[in-house]
Amino acid sequence: MVEPTGPEVVVDERTKALNNYRRKLAECRDIEQKLKDLRKKESEMTKQFDKSENDIKSLQSVGQIVGEATNGPRYVVGCRRSINKEELKQGTRVSLDMTTLTIMRQLPREVDPLVYKMSHEDPGNISYSDVGGLAEQIRELREVVELPLINPELFRRVGITPPKGCLLFGPPGTGKTLLARAVASQLDCNFLKVVSSAIVDKYIGESARMIREMFNYARDHQPCIVFMDEIDAIGGRRFSEGTSADREIQRTLMELLNQLDGFDSLGKVKVIMATNRPDTLDPALLRPGRLDRKIEIGLPNEQSRLEILKIHSNKITKHGEIDFEAVVKLSDGFSAADLRNVCTEAGMFAIRAEREFVIDEDFMKAVRKGSSPMASTSVKSAVARIAGVSYANLEELKRVVIPKEEQEVVRKEIQRLQDEKNTPSASSPPVPPQASTTPSTTAPSTVPSSSSSAPADSRLVQFEAGVPLKCVRIPKREQRKAQMAIDEMNTLNNLS
Repeated sequence: MVEPTGPEVVVDERTKALNNYRRKLAECRDIEQKLKDLRKKESEMTKQFDKSENDIKSLQSVGQIVGEATNGPRYVVGCRRSINKEELKQGTRVSLDMTTLTIMRQLPREVDPLVYKMSHEDPGNISYSDVGGLAEQIRELREVVELPLINPELFRRVGITPPKGCLLFGPPGTGKTLLARAVASQLDCNFLKVVSSAIVDKYIGESARMIREMFNYARDHQPCIVFMDEIDAIGGRRFSEGTSADREIQRTLMELLNQLDGFDSLGKVKVIMATNRPDTLDPALLRPGRLDRKIEIGLPNEQSRLEILKIHSNKITKHGEIDFEAVVKLSDGFSAADLRNVCTEAGMFAIRAEREFVIDEDFMKAVRKGSSPMASTSVKSAVARIAGVSYANLEELKRVVIPKEEQEVVRKEIQRLQDEKNTPSASSPPVPPQASTTPSTTAPSTVPSSSSSAPADSRLVQFEAGVPLKCVRIPKREQRKAQMAIDEMNTLNNLS
């Protein structure tokens, strides 16, 4: 029998082949789905097997440690193999399994909330260009703080130990805190901002505990910078007598000294301290090895004042030419904070005049309004302040500026005081000054008479020629600083 051939037969074979292909494709998809389910089940069983195996191995582990609870019995517990047993020391915080009490994880050190808050202090986006007039101080601070953190190998090659910290001291408003914030902002490291007065607690031992936790946190998060502002709150000179509060502050200072130079190395922890009263600090805190470098941030000179004014006035909307040179001349004795206040006052004068920009006249009004009261000192107060036997604040000497028209009167008054001192009869009353047409020639009541007994370690320091004041009674321990202040006064007088 002959099989039929033709187009119809070809179509039937093609249809059968397509149906067979679709059936096989559906079977393949079913097999793939079953395979996927089996693989998922295998993965779950593998996880369960690994967990069971780890639990069994942790129970069968040979190494065991003794954990002591605060209140309650002692337990002999096991430890997971994934945990480094060398790090499990006394005082380490761990997490335990609820049923087997197996050590499952090592926890970080417990941190006091106040210390944790210190670590989240944002130094701000401050660059070195935002700090004006302190180029030399910035260089010295970067050598102490930044260089050991960035390039410690340089110190190893030279064979010296990197400095541990530095002290920033100077009058208020000169940029000590701003300089520390600039260093912390430029370095990619942790930053602890500490206000020393906030550490002192009324309970005994709490302040010392805060110091310990603060430095322990810094060691755990190296590299780290610890900035302690107003360090004179806890770093004052120690003495035998005092109240219980004074003794608590002394214990806090001793704990700080131990952390700075104790058995535990600071590593990559750098300490920056700031104060405006360095004469009150304890000598043990200032010695090398604890604070290796002392950086003085004094009042800005003329060039520094010009840089600071340009920085603070950069964002101010100005109109016309601003004579910053004249503003600098009138701002003699101003600190950086005073110069910033001058820019703010200039803007306030512009707002008062209903203007949206600041002109040169606003700056001149602001600098006259913000003139330092020490710069306009009368003759009586100037003589009493400079010629006094007890002179506590040396920075005031730098800011005493006597007008030129009154300098001759000051010379005569100082000469009279010196003549009284050289008089043989020390017990005789002082000779009154000669009458003068100038109303300010009267001797001030605050000036000590010649009968005053001067300290044994003091003498008269002679000024150089051309200086308006002839003599100053200054203790020997401050004569070098006083001479530096005198030289600065000479420079200011020559510039004026």
